[in-house]
Amino acid sequence: MSDPLDRVVQWYPGHMVKAMRGIGERLALVDLAIEVVDARVALSGANPDLARVLAEKPRMLLLSRADLANPAITQEWLERYRARGIRALAFNARSRRDCSFVRDEIVRFAESVRGTTRAMIVGIPNSGKSTALNALLGRAAARVQNRAGITRSLQWFRLAPDVELMDTPGILVPKIPNADAQWHLALCGGVPVERYDPEEIVERFTAWAAQLALDGVPSLEAFARKGGFARKGGEFDFHNAARSYISRFNDGTFGRISLERPPEERA
Repeated sequence: MSDPLDRVVQWYPGHMVKAMRGIGERLALVDLAIEVVDARVALSGANPDLARVLAEKPRMLLLSRADLANPAITQEWLERYRARGIRALAFNARSRRDCSFVRDEIVRFAESVRGTTRAMIVGIPNSGKSTALNALLGRAAARVQNRAGITRSLQWFRLAPDVELMDTPGILVPKIPNADAQWHLALCGGVPVERYDPEEIVERFTAWAAQLALDGVPSLEAFARKGGFARKGGEFDFHNAARSYISRFNDGTFGRISLERPPEERA
């Protein structure tokens, strides 16, 4: 029997197909691929199709929103990627130190390339790509909103005299593989809220948090009661409460929470 989320948390609109084709067509122009992955969903938030397309290019991986993720689990992901020879960095776009360090890493790579270095920033929707780009540039160059599907075209920006960055639309896999990946991505903003029932997503999250006995994670009912989502007659507006709950999760109200940790390596 299929999971009810399969009917709603699938999203692969036409602009993603066009963007994937555009990335492939422009690979010859690119010297470095910078993949941005939300540190809280470092498994579901990485698109293996992008990794295959960019396999022949030098690669840097930024675990974005590191300030919202469990730092110990982020470190586990960094060690896993580095063991595979991938330059992986935890990244908080609000940290000047992180921005300066990543910018220096890109410029340092550029010194090994003759002429202008071109880097392509890729990732799934709302992974923090455009936010990272703006932070590295030090200005609001790319459109940013806390929802999926804002960047729709390929755009070039100059980071340094001899370094250009290309922002690309977020691209999901054509089919999100399982129910856990679906609610993880929905909770972290990887698919538009119109594509799923927010109450269902919050219920799955709170059930998961209860199993792990996470502190500071309220039930949806407790959140609705405290947040003033009561209607006349004593009932609660759980739909809007759930939407607010998801927003609060994404601003760190419930603490630094990672939904995924590295799977065990097969022997």
